[in-house]
Amino acid sequence: MNQHRPLSGQDVKTLSLAALGGALEFYDFIIFVFFTAVIGQLFFPPDMPDWLRQLQSFGIFAAGYLARPLGGIIMAHFGDLFGRKRMFALSVFLMAVPTLLVGLLPTYAAIGYAAPLLLLIMRIMQGAAIGGEVPGAWVFVAEHVPANRIGFACGLLTCGLTAGILLGSLVATGINRFYLPEEISAFAWRIPFIAGGIFGLVAVYLRRYLEETPVFQEIRAQKALSDVLPVKAVLRDHAPAVIVSALATWTLTAGIVVFILMTPTLLQKLHGFLPADTLPANSAATLTLSIACVLVGAASDRFGPARVMLVGGVALVGSGYLLYLGVAAAPEWLLPLYALTGFCVGTIAAVPVVMVRAFPAAVRFSGISFSYNVAYAVFGGVTPLLVSLLTQADPLAPAHYVTLAVVIGVAAVIVAQARRRSRGQAAAY
Repeated sequence: MNQHRPLSGQDVKTLSLAALGGALEFYDFIIFVFFTAVIGQLFFPPDMPDWLRQLQSFGIFAAGYLARPLGGIIMAHFGDLFGRKRMFALSVFLMAVPTLLVGLLPTYAAIGYAAPLLLLIMRIMQGAAIGGEVPGAWVFVAEHVPANRIGFACGLLTCGLTAGILLGSLVATGINRFYLPEEISAFAWRIPFIAGGIFGLVAVYLRRYLEETPVFQEIRAQKALSDVLPVKAVLRDHAPAVIVSALATWTLTAGIVVFILMTPTLLQKLHGFLPADTLPANSAATLTLSIACVLVGAASDRFGPARVMLVGGVALVGSGYLLYLGVAAAPEWLLPLYALTGFCVGTIAAVPVVMVRAFPAAVRFSGISFSYNVAYAVFGGVTPLLVSLLTQADPLAPAHYVTLAVVIGVAAVIVAQARRRSRGQAAAY
């Protein structure tokens, strides 16, 4: 297999179908965050303080992240032993069902405390599904393209995943524009979830046309599959790669969760913006993020992901402070400042390139899945709660938090690259 050839027509088809399917599945997982406020009002007691209701709503959102390692490790185990394609298709199906059910759940007024409990169960099921989807998608596209196009492939796939966030933002914007607040509380909030279940079935259908990766076919033909439990081999033989991948994932988590998912709600609380103001700005930010993911992926092929993360990390930190300080002083600058921040968040597209190159093919799915999902469970689970609490004391807490994650994540990648070079190994990063 020529590892430095141009992309073929089959490569383009595979990347397009994978990115589109990823967008539909990620929409299912993300749509929850855009309706956190109304879900908090409907699924918790009406006499609960507003700050506590918001905190518990974000807690249920975070539960999806806490469930990711279980689903991710199980799917990665079978993906490393029996093939990437099967797990790549299964994850979509497992996402569609709970998304549809969320749209049909009775509220607190109908069944009391059973309502938030059922909502929590559905969120956990979604988290287990997405835990297998994201690492599996990166591995799938990276193993379908030549080595000199891995960054572009991961960037395009990440663009598809972030496009799912954009789709959720656009749907939420439409719901808020076409329905009155009382209509949204009465029934309209259910529409995006029911539609998401249908989107999930479309994604399942699309993935029927994908083929197993050439890399997995080769290691299976050579009988080079791991002879022990894949995740055990990862922890035993690739601990440094796990640490680097986990810390890089923190950078990714902070950028997405804080600046893309939480910021609309935070700006509403901090500066009195209406959803009709923050949602269009969020859509602009997510659009620029999606575009930047492709550019960052291509740049990673040319300059290496470590350099790209260093430059992009500086831009991300600067744009985050500019956003939170700028909208406080000049609210009319919300859309362009948010769009700039979204573009800089695109730096996260270099993270999957780091992870794909860090693990050998025989345990790649398990290595990425364990590192990414455990890190996302810890940081993704803690971030919404921690940032929500810290923001009550300091309006710049979201920018401070992202800065910390960027500094640590980028430093880990650069140090790992330096250590590999000092040992005379090829620079994976």
